[in-house]
Amino acid sequence: MLDLAFVRDHLDVIEQMARHRGISLDLAPFSELDAERRQLITHTERLKAERNKASDEIASLKKAGKDASAILAKMKDVSDEIKRDDERIVLLDERLKQFLLVIPNIPHASVPVGKSAADNVEVRRWGAPRKFDFAPRPHWELGEAAGILDFSAAAKIAGARFAVYKGWGARLERALANFFLDVHTRESGYTEILPPFLVNTASLTGVGQLPKFAADMFHIENTDLWLTPTGEVELTSLYRDETLDAPALPIKLCAWTACFRSEAGAAGKDTRGIKRQHQFQKVELFKFTRPDESYAELESLVRDAEALLQRLGLHYRVIKLCTADMGFASAKTYDIEVWLPSSAEFMEISSCSNCETFQARRSGIRAKPKGGKSEFVHTLNGSGLAVGRAWIALVENYQQADGSIVIPDVLRPYMGIDRIPAGKKD
Repeated sequence: MLDLAFVRDHLDVIEQMARHRGISLDLAPFSELDAERRQLITHTERLKAERNKASDEIASLKKAGKDASAILAKMKDVSDEIKRDDERIVLLDERLKQFLLVIPNIPHASVPVGKSAADNVEVRRWGAPRKFDFAPRPHWELGEAAGILDFSAAAKIAGARFAVYKGWGARLERALANFFLDVHTRESGYTEILPPFLVNTASLTGVGQLPKFAADMFHIENTDLWLTPTGEVELTSLYRDETLDAPALPIKLCAWTACFRSEAGAAGKDTRGIKRQHQFQKVELFKFTRPDESYAELESLVRDAEALLQRLGLHYRVIKLCTADMGFASAKTYDIEVWLPSSAEFMEISSCSNCETFQARRSGIRAKPKGGKSEFVHTLNGSGLAVGRAWIALVENYQQADGSIVIPDVLRPYMGIDRIPAGKKD
């Protein structure tokens, strides 16, 4: 959430932000509400000053044994007016807050201005596409043929956009998650968290998921609970309404969670395989940082995610997102995209963002230096990595002509085998 005073004083910046993000944003209601609120506050403060002065006069009259009934009657009317104004101010405060909650973050100056994903900027690549002497197959064909992926069983259990992992397929999912967590905690200084997978409305509002993206999530009927769409929600909310010790920053956290999304706007997209599911698993990276250190920490976070792909030997590229392709809460985002040989294209596997104070202001998270004034922290998040998409990339890139799948060296201690065998041929 942006600061109320900032929005009021920089409407031109907000209008430019909306144009660059390619969204429609009518600021007239905000200006009207804000003007009425400020006028009411000024008027109410004048009435309260008048009431305070009258209280002294009433006390003097009573002390002198004189009649104060006329002033008392007038002050009753003044008090009633103050009460009405205060109630109106509270209402206006809430309406302004709701307006601010749907204004996206302002992109950092280094973010390229663009109209669509076509205007994103490639930053770097690592590795090269694997060469095959046969036509590489998509992961859903490989998975079903090897007996490690079952969509029919998932449809029977839950419906479309779910998958059942079997045998070595389930073990590969678990191996990837454990490998990611071990590297982050043992080598990169992250503290592992295992949070609830159900989150409340306050938590979702704090990170920017609500009220704007309610249709993209699953709500538990007759409760204040939702299925988490991303571990970012839980990790942000660990310190909601708290003041951190500034010298202790950055705080670096990671968490494996299941994630749940309705994919309300994804009808017809990526319907084959496990690329876009209602439930998927992800290892989330998260940082609370000082404002002056957050962009260096963003670069570090991206490198932490990249390191996993390098160890797995998977070709990828890093993309800097343009203004129109960034997430609602982000001030700057890098996407990491991994190569899929079956379709000869890159697929997003991690999105790493600096949200600056946007989430911290909504969530009430500050840091205070010794002897100094507290300020809102900057929050950063990224996938390290999306486990299901890493599963896709590994299966496709390490497939063999006979349908078996070679296991990269770094995963063999977790898997206990060097390859997943091909399924039995008819």
